[in-house]
Parts: sequence; structure tokens; C-alpha cells
Amino acid sequence: MPVKNLTSKSSSSLCALVAATAIALVPTATVAQLATSPAPVPVQVPEVTVTAPAEPVQAAPRPPKAPSAAQQSSTPRAAPKAAPAPEPVDVQPDPSAVTVAPTGNTVPVEQIGSSVTVVTSQEIEAQQRRTAPDVLKSVPGVNVVQSGGPGALTSVFIRGANPNHSKVLIDGIDVSDPSSANRTFDFSQLTSFDIDRIEVLRGPQSGLYGADALGGVVVVYTKKGEGPLKVDALVEGGSFGTLNEAVSARGSTDRLNYAFNIGHYKVDKILVTPLEILQPGVPRLKNNYDNWTYSTKLGVDVTPDVMLNFVARYTDKTYGFQGSGFDDTKSITTSQQLFTRGEAVWSLFGGRMKNYFGINYANLTTDNVSPFGGSFNNGDRIKYDVRSVMEIARGLVVTTGADYQTERFLAQDLAAEETNTGIYTQVQLEPVHNLFLVGNLRHDDNDNFGIANTWRFAPAYLLEATGTKFKGSAGTGFKAPSLAQRFQDFPPFFFGNRNLKAEESTGYDIGFEQTVFNNRAQFGATWFYNDLRDLIVVTSDPATFVTSLDNVVRAKTSGMEVFGSADITDDLRLRGDYTYTEAKDASTGIDLIRRPRHKATVSVGWKPSAPWLLTGSVTYIGPSLDRDRAQFLPVFQPGFTLVNVAADYKVNDHMSVFGRIDNLFDKQYQNPNGYEGTGIGAYAGVKFNN
Repeated sequence: MPVKNLTSKSSSSLCALVAATAIALVPTATVAQLATSPAPVPVQVPEVTVTAPAEPVQAAPRPPKAPSAAQQSSTPRAAPKAAPAPEPVDVQPDPSAVTVAPTGNTVPVEQIGSSVTVVTSQEIEAQQRRTAPDVLKSVPGVNVVQSGGPGALTSVFIRGANPNHSKVLIDGIDVSDPSSANRTFDFSQLTSFDIDRIEVLRGPQSGLYGADALGGVVVVYTKKGEGPLKVDALVEGGSFGTLNEAVSARGSTDRLNYAFNIGHYKVDKILVTPLEILQPGVPRLKNNYDNWTYSTKLGVDVTPDVMLNFVARYTDKTYGFQGSGFDDTKSITTSQQLFTRGEAVWSLFGGRMKNYFGINYANLTTDNVSPFGGSFNNGDRIKYDVRSVMEIARGLVVTTGADYQTERFLAQDLAAEETNTGIYTQVQLEPVHNLFLVGNLRHDDNDNFGIANTWRFAPAYLLEATGTKFKGSAGTGFKAPSLAQRFQDFPPFFFGNRNLKAEESTGYDIGFEQTVFNNRAQFGATWFYNDLRDLIVVTSDPATFVTSLDNVVRAKTSGMEVFGSADITDDLRLRGDYTYTEAKDASTGIDLIRRPRHKATVSVGWKPSAPWLLTGSVTYIGPSLDRDRAQFLPVFQPGFTLVNVAADYKVNDHMSVFGRIDNLFDKQYQNPNGYEGTGIGAYAGVKFNN
């Protein structure tokens, strides 16, 4: 089919980009693919140093020059000490003080101009969040919508963009489903037992990440083995027939690191369907969910300069639910997900250049059985990538890479396939002291929809005298139409559109972050704006009632993200976030559905004594426009407030007991319309380690 040029860039400038990137690549061409193991500690600043993600650089602890670690976490900075330590304590940097997602390389948060939130395993465990949706609910600029409780389809809206406008990677693997209607990732299937950190990068990011990154990127890293063998086990039970179990074994030797994890998440008795939408005589059924996840991460140093990494993740899910007000029997969805990545890392010039060669494979299968029939979908993706990171000089890092992927979709009566080739380059530069610049440029060529050229620029400046950070970013993104949108037909009334174009976006943000009281408190604000074009929606012919898809909608989103964090004492930390979002159809001025204008979260962590850790959070989600579940008509959905509390008591060095109460005041709410939120629930359990 004819190639459509999505930008106004000339062919000569494009050729220059390709040639420059090819020269910089060592030794061959292919992605902005994140390595499988980000470093947990920052590099020395103010230098921007290239660091192998699996080889932490030991930097002397120092007070940050601008807000960093404290703004990312609500857990206290240190446990109280009964008596002075007999010798100096080795202070470890907070892992939330560094980030990988904005550049693909480990960089201190204070040097990043992009808006990024880092949630570490410490925070996840303190809040006792068992799934990724529960973790993401507290992230600023993010709205999580779960259609039916645990296990139900979960959508994530970043800064008002559509759920399918967020790219999701787990250990560098693109986990979006090629067989889904919009090439999305269902967050409900991602449990947190083996997660080391989640980074949420807001704003268009296609200059580094390619397709699907119009609204932002969610990057997940699992835990890596370090040091002597460590075995952890967790058992938890509680309301709604909840039973959670997890066990892991991690460690390392001189040349090998390893991690093996098994997690089980089960809920049996969740009431979701509101009574008012049930038809006469139809019983109210309880949803159930069962998830088994197995994962591993391995790394071996073949030589001092060559390292091999491997990650694999397999999830098996069964979800039973009441599909509509007419169903007197449950629908059943079963799905299996397999994600793997193999990676070789080759260091040159004393570590000043690192080359990454990777192969990713993702396979997602979904089988639906309902009272009205069934369906089967399978999608897979294989991607080859090469990335080269070179420290050219002090304060100058150049990253180049490319990728080639094949995506396939198989349904009952349809098989479709497409390939995409991408090539990119990125520069990280500190031209003057404390001014940090990041710019990237990417070219994608898809054999179905054509060419896309995207970019991103993100500066940050630290004013040490006042403890202030000024930041901003601008960039573009695109979303390739999915195989299902182009080729899947349901005759005689619905037909895919083979001629769909890519959706596009341009986004900007600007803000500041300020530290006060000797870095014991921080606050900041960021204004953002996104222009989304050629959005794909369902269109209908009123004469024939035939429906299809077309690029007909333009949307604009804008708003403000505000945060404040304070260490009241070394044992008590308070954190607050507020997000204001306007998301409108540019042609009609009507609000886009499921984008509340107001969202606020206040969280607190307290260590009253050495064995105890107490945490709590209050989350407010404002009213929004929605669609009525029964009749699909516009409806105004009220806002709601949820309160969660949790406690952990360390019995000894090998055992802890814990408990939590979610939705403490049993707030009745729907998010989205027609799906009741989970009521008050109490849970308790025990953790063991060797």
C-alpha cells in the first residue's frame, strides 16, 4: 500500500539522520530498548556518567541539590535508633533518587527535565499494594479505571490521553497485546510481588520509545539477585475470599546473579454489578479472579567486558464475571501471557561505551466464554534491537540504536501481520554546570501505515544557591493503528478500515521543584498541554447502519500537577499530590469520558518504634463524564474518596506480621459507571526470610 508521510520533514534531513545514526552504531544497527536491570544507586554528579545498569556505581552520599528522593516516596527516611551506632553508618542512597525511563540510562532524578515518578519496592511493600493498578492509583497525572474489581480489564489514562496511548514495558519488553482491539496492556494481570520499581513517564515519548507513547510510558523493573542467597515468602488472607502467596529466591556469585519468583493472587467473592441494572429474575453473581505468575531474571559475566542477561515472565489468569444485567451465569475469561528477553552487553574503552544486543518475544492468548458465545485471540511480537551508549566527554553522552519487530494477530477467522523498523539517536549534555539537556529523534517505518518521525527535548537547570530545579519538556508521539482496527471485520454491520492513519500528539510541560528546610521538605508544580490529532473512533452510516473506524477526532488536554513532601521527623513523612486535568474533544468542546478534572492524594508513613511501620493514604477522585453501562448514554459520574491504612510489625530478623484495611469507611462508588468499587476489606499475613 502507499506510504503516508506523517511529518513535514524532508527526505534529505531524514537521510542525514539515518546516516549519522548508522555511523554511531557499534557494531550494527537496531532500539531505545531499556536494559533489564537498572542501577539502584545514582552516578556521581554533576557528571552524566554512562553506567552499566547491572553494575552500580558507588557514589559518596551527599545532600541533593534539588528535590529528588523525598518527593518520590511517602515512607520515612530512616528507622529510629535506640542508641548511637558504635561506628559510622554506611548511608545508602534512596533508589527513588535515580531514574532510567526518561533516557534509557541511569540518571539522578534531579538532572531530569521530564516529569517522572519513581515508585520503589520499599514504597509498594510499605503500602501493601499487591497489583500494579493499586500502585498506580497514587501516581500524579494518572487515572486508573478498573471495570469490575480485581482481574477486570484495567485502563490507565496519563494526562488525559486514551488508555491505549500509554506504552508499557516490563524489563524492557513491550507487553501490549497485538490481538486486542487497541493494542493495549491490561494492567489487572500485573501483580507486584516481584516488582523492584515502577517508573511513570508523562508526556509524549515516541522520540525514544516509538509507537504507542502519545500520553506517556510505564516502565516496570523486576527484582534482581544480589549478594548471598535470599529466600522470601509471603502468605496473606482476608476479605472477599482473598488468598495471596508469594515465594522468591535471589542472590549472586562472583559472575552470576539470579532471581526466581512465584506469585499467586486469588479473590473469590467480589460483588460488582449494581442491583439497579439487573433485569427482573436475574441473580447478582460474585466475580472471582485467580492469577499465577512465574518470573525469573538471570545475568552472567562471561568476561569482564561481556555480560549476558535473560528475563522471562509467565502469567496464567482466570476471571469469572457477570457480563451484563441479563446474565444469570458467569462469563469466563482465561488468558496466558509469556514475555521473554535475552540481552548481551559488551563494554569497550574501559566502560565508556556499552553496546546492548537484545531479542524480545511476547505472546498473549485470551479465550472468552459467555452465555452468548465465545471468542479466541492470540497475538505475538518478536523484536530485535541494538543500542550503543557512549560517553564522548565529560557531560556528553550519546545513545544510538534501532529495532526491527514483527507483530502477528490470530483470531477465529483472521490472521494478520506487520513489521516495523525504527532507528533513533539521543544526546545527553551538560553544556554548563548544572544545566542538563536531553534530546532525541526517531524514525519509524511501518509496512502498513507508513512513516513517522518523532522527537523530544527536555532541559533541567539546578540553582544550588536556592535549592531550586527548573524543568520542561516538549515532544511528539504517535500510535500506530492496531491490526484488529485495520483488518478485523464483523459482517454485515462492522468492518475494519485498512486505510487508517496513525494517531499523533504534540505535548509540552514546564515546571519547578523547590527544596526547603535543609532538604527536609520539597514542593513543586508542573503545567502540561497535549494536542492529540487523528484519533480513531467508531463511525456509522445512518442509512445502512454499517459501522467502521476513521481518524476523525482531535482532542486537547491540559492541566497542572502539584506536589509537596515533608520529613516532619526522621520517622514521619508526609506526601501530597494534586492533579487538575482538562481533556476535551476539540471539535465539540465536550469533556472526554473517564477523565476527572480533580485528583488528590495524601499519604503518610510513620515509624513509632523500631519494629513498627504504619502507613496511610487518602485518595480523592473527582466527578467525570462517563457512559452508562446499560444504555451507553452519557452520564455524570460522582466523585469519591477512599482511605487505606496499613501496619507492619517486624517480629525478628526473619519474620514480620502485617495487616491493612482498604476503603476504611466503606465508601460506595462506581469507577467506571455500572461497576461497583470494592467495599471495606481487611487483610493480614506474615512474611518470612532467611
